[in-house]
Amino acid sequence: MRIRVGHLYPGYLNIYADRGNIAVLERRAALRGHELHVRAIGVGDPLEPSDHDLLYIGGGQDREQALIAPDFAAKSGAVKAAHEHGVAMLAVCGGYQLLGRGYRGRDGTFMPGASLLPHETVAGETRMIGDVLLDCELEPGVRRPLAGFENHAGRTLLDSGAEPLGRVVHGFGNDGTSGFEGCRLGNAIGTYLHGPLLPRNPWLADWLLAQALAHAGAGAPPTLSPLPDELEAEAFRVAAERARKRGGKTR
Repeated sequence: MRIRVGHLYPGYLNIYADRGNIAVLERRAALRGHELHVRAIGVGDPLEPSDHDLLYIGGGQDREQALIAPDFAAKSGAVKAAHEHGVAMLAVCGGYQLLGRGYRGRDGTFMPGASLLPHETVAGETRMIGDVLLDCELEPGVRRPLAGFENHAGRTLLDSGAEPLGRVVHGFGNDGTSGFEGCRLGNAIGTYLHGPLLPRNPWLADWLLAQALAHAGAGAPPTLSPLPDELEAEAFRVAAERARKRGGKTR
């Protein structure tokens, strides 16, 4: 099948190797006989809700976020419509912050977001940096670990009743105190985990691919054939061990 990916603002939100997430999705799709077609969506470009099976937003510094925030807020209706129609989404760090209501800086200025995810971010006084290990349950009764690297000053505060991506085992997470990391709304995921995220967490890459394939015409999310993930497993093991040894706070 052909999986259509909309990559939002790749010229601005592209730090910490987040482009590698697209490369992983492309390779894992191809190994199963599927084609990933990626289209860059920049400032001023239209976002048609029905044109994509997956939307991806990477991370960026505050300056880059400020440059794209008004345009992303203007695309809020299209983002919400895409989500309602089953389009999968992955947003990392700056993209995660702006997939919520927005980001309030220390000077009181506010960068608006797309207002899809139920959260708001405020600037903190210190950065939260280190390897992270999470406990996730995207499917009822199926718990999996997730490893990555966080580097953010923003404190993301989830609304009451909002679903986090996972619970922090080692690391800081959304705000350093709640014990939550990321946010999940249906098949839309936001997270602070860089690295990039997907090479060391192939199960999450496959979960996103399955959601995208469902939207592309597969019906329900398909069970994907297993791949030889020895290198990916070793990458996860190393990241998880780093998190256990020096990943910020321990919970």
